[in-house]
Amino acid sequence: MSTEAAPRIEIFTTPTCPDCLALKRWLNAQGLAYVERDLREPEIADEAKRRTGVRVAPITIIDNEHMFYGTFADQLHDIEAVLGKNRAA
Repeated sequence: MSTEAAPRIEIFTTPTCPDCLALKRWLNAQGLAYVERDLREPEIADEAKRRTGVRVAPITIIDNEHMFYGTFADQLHDIEAVLGKNRAA
């Protein structure tokens, strides 16, 4: 059993974004916990822009170190690569 802590996953989303919904479905299917931030809230949108430099959805941040944005399909490979390093076989 691994003693590594679970990755901290933070996602910036909107409720009607198809890629946001796909990302959440995938994270749930993987059994990965995440914190969801709603980009419709101006202060959250401003924070996302300040932290990432973009205003898109979804934005995925892992361990406050790895940041991905764009379509779910574009993010998936990179997310899997980062999480693969954090998950024990």
